[in-house]
Amino acid sequence: MKLSSKGRYAVLAMVDIAKYADDKPCKLSNVAVRQNISLQFLEQIFLKLKKSNLVKSHRGPGGGYKLSGKRENIKVSDVIAAVDENIKTTGCGNNPQSFCTGKSAKCMTHHLWEDLENLIEDYLESVSLKDLVEGNKASYLQERNYEQSK
Repeated sequence: MKLSSKGRYAVLAMVDIAKYADDKPCKLSNVAVRQNISLQFLEQIFLKLKKSNLVKSHRGPGGGYKLSGKRENIKVSDVIAAVDENIKTTGCGNNPQSFCTGKSAKCMTHHLWEDLENLIEDYLESVSLKDLVEGNKASYLQERNYEQSK
């Protein structure tokens, strides 16, 4: 399982905007320089982010992009979904006619990968842009271990 560059760069760019664009729009060219991402690639990503209402664009001098909501309300999972990324850990599409075995049956490890996929989704849903900007998000695994030890 691998998250593509598009998904990773979308999250990175959104965190950059959450950090540097408080009251005024942020130019994508500045994000591109700060994060070492191709401006053309960022433009493609931001079209999708805008279509998903995660950012607003402002034209003209002083224009650029701003978050369309509060950074604590935008989850990493929202950003990844906006750029059409799927976190898929199973080798099949959960179609009963074509499971990962090529037969109409799940492989012996199917539930393992399905559970992992659910954990990843839960984690990405638990992390906001604010958490990443402020660096105050405790490790998900540390939180889970703490809760289980109670």
